[in-house]
Amino acid sequence: MNMDFKRKLPTPKEIKEMYPISDELLATKQKNDKEIQDIFTGKSDKLALVIGPCSADREDAVLDYISRLRRVQEKVQDKVIIIPRIYTNKPRTTGDGYKGMLHQPDPNENPDMLKGVIAIRKLHMRAMEETGFSCADEMLYPENHRYLSDLLSYVAVGARSVENQQHRLTASGLDIPVGMKNPTSGDLSVMMNSITAAQHKHTFIYRGWEVTSQGNPMAHAILRGYVNKHGQSLPNYHYEDLMHLLECYSKTNLVNPGVVVDANHANSGKKWAEQIRISKEILHSTRHNNDIFKLVKGLMIESYIEDGCQKVEEGIYGKSITDPCLGWEKTERLIYDIADLR
Repeated sequence: MNMDFKRKLPTPKEIKEMYPISDELLATKQKNDKEIQDIFTGKSDKLALVIGPCSADREDAVLDYISRLRRVQEKVQDKVIIIPRIYTNKPRTTGDGYKGMLHQPDPNENPDMLKGVIAIRKLHMRAMEETGFSCADEMLYPENHRYLSDLLSYVAVGARSVENQQHRLTASGLDIPVGMKNPTSGDLSVMMNSITAAQHKHTFIYRGWEVTSQGNPMAHAILRGYVNKHGQSLPNYHYEDLMHLLECYSKTNLVNPGVVVDANHANSGKKWAEQIRISKEILHSTRHNNDIFKLVKGLMIESYIEDGCQKVEEGIYGKSITDPCLGWEKTERLIYDIADLR
């Protein structure tokens, strides 16, 4: 085997004992979970807004951004429940590039997985302590989920992972909403199969244990657009796409049919400013058709303090070092518009 085993990392249980969640934070998370879960089970008509940087790259800027979201949340809480994105591990199409705080707590230094595991837990804990938000992260590595399992209120399974069996089985054992993205090919049957697997019970191996899962009734779709054989980005957020997804759900026995629409990625062609128009078009579709209103549980928006993106070495505070994001001024205005349109 052509690998060097550098050191054995602490288990999730050990890390949780080193950085435990207080009873006060646990109560905060339970309150947040209830509000969010009510959206995905249809008990609430509020809109979930999963919003934040493409990747969490530095603790100070991420916490600054999330504290701004908290001020806005107080003004829109009757219509919108904000779930900040703190995405601490990033898939890379070619395997190259910044892989997130889990790998590099400091993007300018070499990878250090021990520092990374600690850094991502501390960041999610500080976010809850300082803002009251329990956040969203991507489940890129299912075996790592338990490092954050007591802190997260929402999990996404990415377009490159949605067909992976371990992601599906792990999702079936979670008690928070899990969004399954359509694959980059756009094949909705892959996504629907993944939701089905996540909603069912399973017995499988997880972190060296034989485990049984009870199925996750809050597993749902995320539409993120797709890429055709010519490498062109194509959207799947239009009215007709949402109607087609309704038809896909109607052919299944899935509970709580729902979708979160990702306004960036292939839906915008990574043209970050288009997220404003796309979000408003989706909300217009929900106002036009009550079935679509019930189907659309939320939006996913990539947003940070500064517009666009940068190279790591530029070091601009609050500007994405991965995909380009919507800046704060435009983001704040958009959230108020979303609340008005809901």
